[in-house]
Amino acid sequence: MIETTERPLTEVATGKRLPIRKLLPLTLAGFIAIMTETMPAGLLPEISRGLQVTASYAGQLISVYALGSVLAAIPAIALTLHWPRKRLLLLAITGFLVFNAVTALSTNYAITLVARFLAGMAAGITWGMLIGYAKRIVPPAMEGKAMALVGLGQPIALAIGVPLATWIGKQLGWNGAFWIMTVTAALLVGWIIRSMPDFAGVQQKKKTNIYGVLMLHGVRTLLFAMFLWVLAHNILYTYIAPFLSGAGLAGAVDMILFFFGISAILGIFIVGALVDRWLHSLVLISLLLFALGAVALMAAPEQRLFLYTGVFLWGISFGGLPTLLQKRMADHTGIHGDVGQSMFVTVFNLAVAMGGITGGVLLDRYGPVSFPWAVLATCVVILITLQFRRRTAA
Repeated sequence: MIETTERPLTEVATGKRLPIRKLLPLTLAGFIAIMTETMPAGLLPEISRGLQVTASYAGQLISVYALGSVLAAIPAIALTLHWPRKRLLLLAITGFLVFNAVTALSTNYAITLVARFLAGMAAGITWGMLIGYAKRIVPPAMEGKAMALVGLGQPIALAIGVPLATWIGKQLGWNGAFWIMTVTAALLVGWIIRSMPDFAGVQQKKKTNIYGVLMLHGVRTLLFAMFLWVLAHNILYTYIAPFLSGAGLAGAVDMILFFFGISAILGIFIVGALVDRWLHSLVLISLLLFALGAVALMAAPEQRLFLYTGVFLWGISFGGLPTLLQKRMADHTGIHGDVGQSMFVTVFNLAVAMGGITGGVLLDRYGPVSFPWAVLATCVVILITLQFRRRTAA
């Protein structure tokens, strides 16, 4: 059982302008979570040499991080509903500070895995509360814009942060990138203490059975489609360095990641402008663009133009995906949004973990050329699932 509540009326924010200053620390928290998760993708060769493991084993640093998020999200929501929100956020960001520092110091693969797992648990807490925290800062009419602003941390991390960390890692060693994230987390702790509004733990009105929320209309289909979508994305993203090496671009990982991230930022702005009117259509369009990107990437080793086209379509389709699917989850779960969000975070990060594992198997057995084919096949399954659900619901 897990507690769910509606927002107390006494805490509804007022005002006509979006309180950007109050929301930006949440955006930075998301930025740190994504940076901490995905930095190894651009540094696999350096990490594998530093820890003396293969690239596929180094890729599991992303998988165990995601696994930590999977295991922490729902229990964290259940156990900390009564906590003041600011205290919980500080705990999570302090986790990033500590465990990124341990990762930076470590030269042992096992210790690094443990630190990554614990950092993932901090991420599970972070993602489980960011949307609810943002919604309590703004009036109901601005909740969508607040969600988009908080979600902007992810594409910015992918566009600027990860490529920059990749470049820094190549100049100063992969440990240097994790030291930078440690310092960033420390600065955010100070910013939160100084500037963030606090909210009391939510009042517990009734208990909601998790299974009951899972059985709500559309929830299972959404979670299944999201699992496959994020899994396919992470097959490509986690092992982008080996894929580019196969295309003769081993030295351009940071540039390609930057290009991907810029495309993702464009995607989230497009989604933010249109999501309230064209939610279902945007989901299908994003899926189609992802599939077309996979087709373009199949020709990447021979044609650089196809590589950049594929990365662009992949980025623009993925940038707004979390906002699209979170909006659908909110629509499906209504007042049980806290439970729905914890399910979303759990399945999302389970897919990240499985993407790393699946990609590692594909890399070892079939090579990086198999990645676009796996993505395309997954897109077909997602499309069939969504269309079948729509017909049966009609």
